[in-house]
Amino acid sequence: MVTASAIPMRPVGYMRGPYKQKFAIPRQPDLVREAIGEIHFVAEFADINCLRGLEQFSHLWLVFHFHETAAQGWTPTVTPPRLGGTTRVGVFATRSTFRPNAIGMSVVEFVDIQQRGPALILRVRGIDLVDGTPILDIKPYLPYADAKVHARGGYADSAPEKILPVNFNAEAQQQLGEFAVDYPALENFITAVLQQDPRPAQHVRQASEREFGMFLYDLNIRWRVSGTTCEVLQIEKART
Repeated sequence: MVTASAIPMRPVGYMRGPYKQKFAIPRQPDLVREAIGEIHFVAEFADINCLRGLEQFSHLWLVFHFHETAAQGWTPTVTPPRLGGTTRVGVFATRSTFRPNAIGMSVVEFVDIQQRGPALILRVRGIDLVDGTPILDIKPYLPYADAKVHARGGYADSAPEKILPVNFNAEAQQQLGEFAVDYPALENFITAVLQQDPRPAQHVRQASEREFGMFLYDLNIRWRVSGTTCEVLQIEKART
């Protein structure tokens, strides 16, 4: 019998991206295509030969470690946001971060490969990973094998239909201009993230109008939902 101690794993690299905290990350990959991440390979795997031929594939599988939640353990059942956060299903019937083995997988779009001095970097689009996520493996996405057109998706059979309208108040509009040089697509990125309504399920049910904050890049974005519209209130440099 193979024991757990006989299954060694180590990161091949680490994700660097705009999501600095778990809150507000899209619940699935490719829901926010504006989110571009960089996989920085560790020295042992920073060999361009490891990526030879990868540019032939438009999409890739990332296998990664839920490093921020792994220590919190797991439970046999969880409450998926798609079921309103009130219905429990088995952990293996979800993509919850709280799993017996804290491993996740995402399909992302290949952007390019860059060599910056000794650093080898793979850029990908449509990420749903927090900055600093350990990447355990990278595999090409194969449409003929991985895309099953007649597959059933259970309680998540289609993409969420609710797209939340997003407005920026006068102060936030001015601040967008102040950050335009460093982040020229910031408005589109913030809009795409908030359109997914990242509020916890209980706040959606309660129609709460409380303010929320999220960290994207090195920015703190304050926002709230009133009725059926999200309003961005303030964008400022995050305090370090």
